[in-house]
Amino acid sequence: MLTVREASLAVLRGHGITTIFGNPGSTELPMFRDFPDDFRYVLGLQESVAVGMADGYAQGTGRPALVNLHSAAGVGHGLGNVFTAFRNRTPLVLVAGQQARSLLTGEPFLFAERPAEFPEPYVKYSREPARAADVPATLARAIHVARTPPCGPVLVSVPVDDWDEPAPAVPSHTVAGSVAGDPDVLADVAARLAASRAPALVVGGEVDRDGAFADVVALAERHAARVYAAPMSPRCGFPETHPLFGGFLPAAHDGIRAALGGHDLALVLGSPVFPFHTEGAAPGDTAVPDATALVQLTEDPAHAAWTPVGTSVVTGLRHGVRALLAGPPPPDRPQPPRRAAAERVGAGDVISEELLLQTLADLRPDDAVVVEEAPATRGPMHDHLPFDRPASFYTCASGGLGHGLPAAVGMALARRERVVALVGDGSAMYGIQALWSAGQLGVPLTIVVVHNARYRALDQFAAHFGIAKPVGTTLPGLDFVALAAGQGVAGTRVERPGELGPALSEALRSPRPVLLDVVVG
Repeated sequence: MLTVREASLAVLRGHGITTIFGNPGSTELPMFRDFPDDFRYVLGLQESVAVGMADGYAQGTGRPALVNLHSAAGVGHGLGNVFTAFRNRTPLVLVAGQQARSLLTGEPFLFAERPAEFPEPYVKYSREPARAADVPATLARAIHVARTPPCGPVLVSVPVDDWDEPAPAVPSHTVAGSVAGDPDVLADVAARLAASRAPALVVGGEVDRDGAFADVVALAERHAARVYAAPMSPRCGFPETHPLFGGFLPAAHDGIRAALGGHDLALVLGSPVFPFHTEGAAPGDTAVPDATALVQLTEDPAHAAWTPVGTSVVTGLRHGVRALLAGPPPPDRPQPPRRAAAERVGAGDVISEELLLQTLADLRPDDAVVVEEAPATRGPMHDHLPFDRPASFYTCASGGLGHGLPAAVGMALARRERVVALVGDGSAMYGIQALWSAGQLGVPLTIVVVHNARYRALDQFAAHFGIAKPVGTTLPGLDFVALAAGQGVAGTRVERPGELGPALSEALRSPRPVLLDVVVG
């Protein structure tokens, strides 16, 4: 017999999970007794940072990542980024500490009350095994659940005295493959697409997650279909400089209706239909024009179930799109007019967001990866920082702050390409401790802080609600160069347009993390 610890480490090793993110507490220490040399522990200075780093690492490697959390307090600290990982469909395995079983007849210090329920509904699977000997097998099951589409976080709560108890080895077991949609239904969709007068494709995050990027480009070109990015899409699902790209659908009924109004068929690929962010529509309004038929392909049965209109096919995106490519040929269709490109901006007296993003687009390496959390900058980014490759753009699908900076650190740990963290000043402060981890790891990461000294996205929303004087939205006095230096990361404050290009060029070449505090006006 092995110990629970030995059998659990063997399970992790068998799944290629040898990097553990976390911030250990007393109830987790026995998990790391005689920590093996082939494992690596990546320390975050707060549990939300550890979860965010693990999310970026898992997305960057395409494999599950493990996060060590400290009982109820640690799970609570990390829960915001667990929510984001759930929305991102990131396979995370959360192992949370629990007090000793011998103490659980009472309410001991630092124990977790109903630990399996605490993170719900933002985990796919959550257990505290009934016996110590069941921990390794429960961990193995959790890993399989996390990586099965639609992927997502899972949690296993382990009492502190379980790790040294005996447990059997867990047999090797492989779970592989994704769901292929009903072939007859997909054949019907292919025929409808071929017969359409003016089809549109709406692409979401699943396209990139499932490796269907090139297939979607082929489908759009075959059918001369206008392509839109789904509202709030967290990944790049189509080349944004492609002649068929039509822009970004807003998370609002009227904007979606206006964009889709000229199309008789809208094929939504890998996105919910639709994630709205502003109210104002009439009851029952789906945002799909009456004359537009809607078909959705998604790996997520839950998304398919709440789609309000049309036909939804539950399928892996690669399977589904390739089935459509095998359908009947379309008639000759005129190419839709090309989307007008944004005009280049010139340097003025201050650095505008548009100039910052245009300069980043000009100077970034061809294979650069951008992790973004600058909500108010999203519009200028769409115009001036296009993405044309799969696995080149990541943002949080949840809308919650505190993911971007830690996720960029995890992404830089996972990838060989240059990683750029594009974060707002308010967003950066939710996970600023990630700078320490970046400095300790020495990852080649360029951090660009869009410094406007306010939560500008809230100011924009205040106008939507007719609020003339929003409160709690100004952020005076933040010094990100000092914050970075105090955590071992070099930083430069950039205030003038003439300083931007040289500073950004140097930061993009650095072999270590560098922060640019870019003051925009």
